[in-house]
Amino acid sequence: MSTINKNIKSNMHRILLSLLMSYATLYIHDVQAADAAVSAAPYFESGQDPKPLAKVWRPVVNLSDEFNDKSIDLTKWQTNPVENGWVWLGRAPGLFDPSAINVDNGKLQVTVSKLPEAKVINNKTYLYQGAIIRSINPGQVGWYYETRMKANQTEMSSTFWLMSKNSNCKTKHELDIQENVGRVSPNAEKWAQNFDHIFHSNAFHRVTSCQKRIQKENSIDLDEKNSDRYFVYGAWWKSSTEVRFYLDGKYAYSITPPTEFNVPMWIQMAIETYDWNPVPKDGGLIASGTWQQRTTQYDWVRVWQLEDETYSP
Repeated sequence: MSTINKNIKSNMHRILLSLLMSYATLYIHDVQAADAAVSAAPYFESGQDPKPLAKVWRPVVNLSDEFNDKSIDLTKWQTNPVENGWVWLGRAPGLFDPSAINVDNGKLQVTVSKLPEAKVINNKTYLYQGAIIRSINPGQVGWYYETRMKANQTEMSSTFWLMSKNSNCKTKHELDIQENVGRVSPNAEKWAQNFDHIFHSNAFHRVTSCQKRIQKENSIDLDEKNSDRYFVYGAWWKSSTEVRFYLDGKYAYSITPPTEFNVPMWIQMAIETYDWNPVPKDGGLIASGTWQQRTTQYDWVRVWQLEDETYSP
């Protein structure tokens, strides 16, 4: 009888173990499926997705990144400010320096700081460092661009935007999806007093030999600072004459570009200084802030294109 009981207990243990393993497998599968569902389409609240009938969003893989690797993916992103036809080192006194860039805990991070000593480059004096990350591949009209970003808390910026290369003096376009600062400095311009709690976008043609600067902009004030939490900033470059902007998955406003935005543009994530929000003489939080205060974090960048919906018989 004792031997029978032992066999029954042994069988029960095997059955229980098998059930637990099956449950664990199903749980992992469900979690993976849920994770996949999060990035299966752009981040929209219910009823906010503007896609046309019989169309679906498909990811543009070479412009999308969850930042889950141990380092930045250099097949997708450029960290050197002067490369691939780009020549901007940053607006003095803020220098773009790749050493400010890091990928950790599933985030792309840019940490601003005061330089150990001033650097003079091309007769410009740089006192602080930020960085710029640009996409290797260009985006196209008709695509949707979004990022989940938490701004730094300093006098420097946190941004997400697109820009064309100046192959034609009539097509030097810039599309700012989001532009803010972490802290409004004491000497900031009056019109910039809300730039640490704002969803602000621009569409403009930069100055060229044959075109003056023309700018269109729109914005909404926020009830909390851009550095308080992660926000999802998005824009549907719907056509050459219309761009629709979304905040946390909800439609915010549209901009009609000043000229037709009909050429490819590259993603830009620049953490920079502005002359309209000058850094205090003591360096402000750029010099004295904690790592958390000085760091802009991008949880992900995702780009989507519309394709015809297909049905299985």
